[in-house]
Order: sequence, then C-alpha cells, then structure tokens
Amino acid sequence: MRRLPFAALLALTVVLAGCGGFTMPAEQTATPQRTAANPGGETAAGVPSAGPLPEGRTTVSVTAVVDGDTIRIEYDNGTRDTVRLVGVDTPEVNAENDPAEFEGVPTTAAGSECLRGAGIDASNFAKNRLLGETVEIAFDPATERRGYYDRLLAYVVVDDRLFNYRLVTTGHARVYDESPFTRKDRFLEAESAAREARKGLWQCVDPDSVDRSTPTVTVSESGLVVAGIHADAEGNDNENLNDEYVVFANRGDDSISLSGWTVTDGADHRYTFGESTLAPGERVTLYTGSGSDTERERYWGANGAVWNNGGDTITVQNADGTVVLERSY
Repeated sequence: MRRLPFAALLALTVVLAGCGGFTMPAEQTATPQRTAANPGGETAAGVPSAGPLPEGRTTVSVTAVVDGDTIRIEYDNGTRDTVRLVGVDTPEVNAENDPAEFEGVPTTAAGSECLRGAGIDASNFAKNRLLGETVEIAFDPATERRGYYDRLLAYVVVDDRLFNYRLVTTGHARVYDESPFTRKDRFLEAESAAREARKGLWQCVDPDSVDRSTPTVTVSESGLVVAGIHADAEGNDNENLNDEYVVFANRGDDSISLSGWTVTDGADHRYTFGESTLAPGERVTLYTGSGSDTERERYWGANGAVWNNGGDTITVQNADGTVVLERSY
C-alpha cells in the first residue's frame, strides 16, 4: 500500500505513464487565506469557497492512499476502513480511462494516456498531503454512507481545509455528480474555473500541449533498469516497511558505480546510495525500512512507506544530479 503508506502492487513489469509532468499554475500551490467568510481557506484566485467545514467530523489516521480519491483509514480504537472521497473522481491509474467522462478531453488514445498521467499526479498529490497524517472525515446528509465495494463515502478535512474540494480546485479531479451531495453546485463552479484555467487533468483537453520536457522514462546508458517493484506491503504498509521495495538491475555490459546516486519518489522522498557497485547482470533491492546493508540489499531507513500503490514515479540521479533513469507505474 504505500504509506499510504504506499502500495499494493506487485508489478515486475513497469508500465510507462502516458504523460510527463503536469505544469501547475503557481496560484494553485499557494495557501489561500482563511477568513470569516471563507473558514476553510478554500478560495484561490476567483475560485468559489467550499463553504463551512462539515459538522460531525471524526478523527482518523490515513494508513494508505490507494489513488487520488480513495484512502484507507484507522480509527483510534484500531478499526480500519476504506474511504472513497465523496463528490470527486480522479483519473484511473490501474485501469483504462474513458475520456468521455472528462468534459472536453478528446476520446482518443492520446486523451486516455494523458489522463493516466494525470491520475498518477493526483495519487502523488494525495499521498504527499494525506499519507500518515491525522485527518477528519465527515458525511454528507444527501449521500449514502457507503457506496460500491462497501467503501465509506466521506469528506476529508486536513489542516482545516476540505481536501475533496481542493482536488477539484487544483485540477486533480472532476466532480462526480452521478450521485447527490449538498455541495455539488460549489464543486461544479470550482471545476469550471479549473477547466477554464487548464489546471491539472484539464490540460488533457489538448494532450499534445502537456509539458513532456521531463520524460516519463529515461534509460541510463549504463543499462540500469527497474526490474521490479513491490509497493503494497502485506497489512499496514507503515508497519511492514521491508515488504515494500524496488529492485534495480544492471542490464548493461559494464559495472555501474552507484555511490552517491539518489532514488526519489513522486513526492521527493530521497534515498542516497553509499559505496556500491553493480556488475553486469547483478541486482540490488532497496527496502523501505531498516536493516544491515549488503551488496545486494540496501535499506532506506524511512519511518513510513514510500511507494504509492496507486501509481508513482521512480527517479534515479547520478552523483552529479543527472537523471539517468525514470520509471512510472
């Protein structure tokens, strides 16, 4: 699961994401000011407010981020559940996207591939802001408490802001208006503003315009490859960190010195290799947790899961800071 700890994916074949990075307008990363008229601090540059924060909120811990709109939680008493964020729908990462569901996105292979890249971006966005955090959940009086797959349908409040709404204002999600919820009109106004500004997934209206200056895949001339990733540890990812790992292999003809090379995820968590050499045909496994390093096993020493089970990007840079390998799954 991923710290979401991160991850539930055993993927020995790493699939390339259809889009490179999504260039976000600076305004969407700024923190809106909270005022008496805007208690949730949701408004930014002309975007309407989500309104007062919902009442009847319950405090929970986020144990995993499945994707941009689905998380796993744990109550204070140890009970666990899965939450589908009410009112929003982020693009799929592990399934095909139907561009027709996203107004204006062309129903072409390019449109679908672009949405998948946006889905990975949304998963990373949620992971970076929710994973391992203590948040609040609340229900909408017009919505059933549980939906498909018996998941809770709820709002998520973090840092006194409505995260469901934030996904819409930043362009990470469309409004899921197939079912009723009381804030639908506000959400639709925010979606319209994000679409007009071509934020996030709405750049896919013109998929050829999406910034691919940072390629999704860069293969090192040395032959370094990602041979496998196990992102979803058994049980709670944060409690089983060494069941989350990435396998690197040298498919080249020469030895690779990994000393000083770094590995990062989409949220810029960083691991740096110590003295290490990988001969042709050899592999090294990087575990998220702690342990004693060997030639074939390295330990990140992280205090929480790293790899997102809903999709993530593995980036390797050499000691000079040059990107030599990038893989999305």
